[in-house]
Amino acid sequence: MDRTKEQIKEQEYEEEAGRPHKPLSPKQNVRKNLDFEPLSTTALILEDRPANLPAKPAEEAQKHRQEYEEMVVQAKKREIKEAQRRKKQQEERCRLEESIGNAVLVWNNEILPNWETMWCSRKVRELWWQGIPPSVRGKVWSLAIGNELNITHELYDICLARAKEKWRSLSAGASEAENEDTSFSAADREASLELIKLDISRTFPNLCIFQQGGPYHDMLHSILGAYTCYRPDVGYVQGMSFIAAVLILNLDTADAFIAFSNLLNKPCQMAFFRVDHGLMLTYFAAFEVFFEENLPKLFAHFKKHNLTPDIYLIDWIFTLYSKSLPLDLACRIWDVFCRDGEEFLFRTALGILKLFEDILTKMDFIHIAQFLTKLPEDLPSEEFFTSIAAIQMQSRNKKWAQVLLALQKDNRDMERGSPSLRH
Repeated sequence: MDRTKEQIKEQEYEEEAGRPHKPLSPKQNVRKNLDFEPLSTTALILEDRPANLPAKPAEEAQKHRQEYEEMVVQAKKREIKEAQRRKKQQEERCRLEESIGNAVLVWNNEILPNWETMWCSRKVRELWWQGIPPSVRGKVWSLAIGNELNITHELYDICLARAKEKWRSLSAGASEAENEDTSFSAADREASLELIKLDISRTFPNLCIFQQGGPYHDMLHSILGAYTCYRPDVGYVQGMSFIAAVLILNLDTADAFIAFSNLLNKPCQMAFFRVDHGLMLTYFAAFEVFFEENLPKLFAHFKKHNLTPDIYLIDWIFTLYSKSLPLDLACRIWDVFCRDGEEFLFRTALGILKLFEDILTKMDFIHIAQFLTKLPEDLPSEEFFTSIAAIQMQSRNKKWAQVLLALQKDNRDMERGSPSLRH
């Protein structure tokens, strides 16, 4: 009965409006019973309007059909473009995997068995620049770093046992006994269990593998502890954990310790980790010689704003870029660093400055310092290495080692601090 009344009222309304009565279609019935709400742009453009609204004019309906057809065309274009992008990515990935596979064969079958005669050849140096395949990286690093200290696996075990004994003593609160032990220097006493633990938790925190309970936590703890006992004159210094962590990712524990100890024994690393201010200033002065030679405009800008190398270089050198750069990119820096030595650390720094020269020349002191302290995370690898390759490590016919040696001989400049830094 209610339904009949409703139909009669609707028919009367339509007759008054001068429209013939049409029975509601099932689709219109559904829309009538629900609040009308288009589900998509297509619904707005193509669907007929609800029965309680005026019909679309023919021109508007035609326009909406054209708009819809254009939307379909654009959507198809986007799909094709996205498919092409995915295909290109897949092809690049396949090429990279094939390239890495071929490189692994060359390293394993040709270079590593004949290391002494081949490592310095032009062919190997060019292959080295392209990045060492991860599967052979640890072996190449070990050979390139060397073992001038003649550290054995047994010596590592002895140092680790001594470290564990020290930690037990510290945890038991036996500070008095420690003070009586003349084998502990002030630096060694400072390298306590708590300090190392704190730094381990800060080492590649996004990876989680070095955090408490992670698979590499104890390994990193062991290497750092063993080193404080092996070199009590150096002790533990913040930044070491990043270097040890990168080595752990590529080497077994004892071999990582051997590489770690020999790496830190290099002149540049020892100067920084022992905080030899005179020698650090010499390194900074040598760096500025090549900075001015390669990037005179940016060098002048830094001078104008009193921005000295220590502000950004110390952190880069302390961690060998492993904290400042994405890990995969940092490992490529390590590859060439193992080949070329300390010079490449400073060449890399200049490569970074060159890559961002246009941005940096528009910044003031604070913004430059902030930018260089936290570099962009999406650094393009090939563009970065192209920038490094453009840096010339030769000034007035003198190479890095010659410039550094000349500066070291000038004792008065070392005592006063390099003139280029006294601003």
